[in-house]
Amino acid sequence: METLDQLENISIRILREAYASFKSLCMLWSIGKDSTVLLWLARKAFFGHVPFPLVHIDTSYKIPEMIAYRDRLTQEWGLTMIYGQNEQALKEKQTFPEGNADRLTCCKLLKTDALRNTLSGKWTRYRFNHETGKYEADKNIEPFTGVIVGVRADEEGSRSKERYFSPRDKDNDWDVDDQPPEFWNQFKTDFAPGTHLRIHPLLDWTELNIWEYIQRESIPTVSLYYNQGDGKRYRSLGCGPCTHPIMSESRNVAEIIEELETGKLSNIAERSGRAQDKDDGGGLETLRRDGYM
Repeated sequence: METLDQLENISIRILREAYASFKSLCMLWSIGKDSTVLLWLARKAFFGHVPFPLVHIDTSYKIPEMIAYRDRLTQEWGLTMIYGQNEQALKEKQTFPEGNADRLTCCKLLKTDALRNTLSGKWTRYRFNHETGKYEADKNIEPFTGVIVGVRADEEGSRSKERYFSPRDKDNDWDVDDQPPEFWNQFKTDFAPGTHLRIHPLLDWTELNIWEYIQRESIPTVSLYYNQGDGKRYRSLGCGPCTHPIMSESRNVAEIIEELETGKLSNIAERSGRAQDKDDGGGLETLRRDGYM
């Protein structure tokens, strides 16, 4: 497992460097396998304590098990958990499939716009109260200007264009053609005032690396990733109406690893079950240029 040790060391270095270099830092937690591995690494990097808030963008269409899992780990691990939401779009039914929006419009409103305005503090954020076990309006509206994200370069085309430290403008817009070079693990961490930073500690991990690490570290994941007896499982998690399982007999982590190592999924893209990718021309670049994860 030498490769996993190397990847873990680089990711922990990135996390510590980000914390030392940037103020108003948070970490996005989508509740999927990648961002949960990232959360685990953050706990390792800071000796069991995560020193920055976790932010989840709740579209209200997530599969219920995902939300239950989020809140259970928040309590068990003593996390500072914040969620943001586009309450107006939900109220006005600017959604898919229940409302009057197509998939990409729904994604823009419930994910991209919600993320940008949650990070900026323009919209109400809700923080988990460990004493009451409930979410309450967060009184702190300071903008988050540095955001740690669990994206991997091999997962989807536009993500291969990222850097470990990837600048956005003050509105979170991403200029793909204006990224700093990163040679020999030399990272640029000094940016002009007003720059919004995305930090990607998992950039060089693969899907197989993620599952091998989950196995090695015994990281808890939602059961949606495993075949429950119907010959299907989720490979990537998102909103219920737009995320579909793949055909797979894998019932546990070891079987998923075997499935990946033997190439049983080589003809199936990892995000093939994410309908919004198809509507965006087979990728996420349109959404991501506008500030999506």
